[in-house]
Order: sequence, then C-alpha cells, then structure tokens
Amino acid sequence: MNAQLPNDYRPTEDEEFMNAKQQEYFREKLLRWRNDIIDDANQTIANLQEETVKEPDIADRASTESERALELRTRDRQRKLIGKIDSALRRIDDGNYGFCDETGEPIALKRLEARPVATLSLEAQERHERREKTYRDD
Repeated sequence: MNAQLPNDYRPTEDEEFMNAKQQEYFREKLLRWRNDIIDDANQTIANLQEETVKEPDIADRASTESERALELRTRDRQRKLIGKIDSALRRIDDGNYGFCDETGEPIALKRLEARPVATLSLEAQERHERREKTYRDD
C-alpha cells in the first residue's frame, strides 16, 4: 500500500488528490514530526532529571521552577499534538485524510503542508473561528 517516494517529491495540484504518493508523503511527514516531538520530550526528561539540584538562592530557585513549569506546559501541548498526529495517521489508513470533516471537500495541499493535522478546510476553519469568537464575545 505504501508508495515509494523520490527524495524530492512534493504533492502538486496537478495530480489526483490523496493518491498513494500523497498519502505516503504525508504519512512520512507526520511520522517524522511525531518522532521529533518524542525525541524532544525524551531530552526534556533527561534535562529535568539532571537539574534536580536545589538552588540555594531563592531567586534562582524561582527562575528554575518557572522554566520547568513552562517546559512542562510545552510538553503537555506536544502530548496533545501527538494525539492529533496519531489521529491524522489513522485517517490516512482509513482513506479520510485530507478531506474536511465539515464539508467532505479536499483540504488544500498548501494547508496540509503547513498544518498536516488539519481536519477542516480553510473556509470551514474560518467559519468555526468566527462562531467561536461570536459565542466568546457574548
């Protein structure tokens, strides 16, 4: 099922949308992104384990704790992103990847390049954000 890709392959509008090559291209892109996040997380864990030394100065300790809290929030966001990446990989496997959840229309390749976990077309995303803003302002 997996297509072999030349190293310089990039999806284009001239080919059939979400053909085997495009699916494999996005699968590889998503897997690389996922692996990078996991590598970063493992590095963070190693750094946090190394930095268990207590800072004698209260200001230094506060600064260290603040940095750790920020790093942990970043890791939490990345954990959620891994869930979105896994979901996108499942959509590739079941043939739904690249199609808008709301309209069923293809999501633009440029959008998928920029945000490979996108589930909405740009138009549907903009409608969603306008609705969110309307309800938030009330």
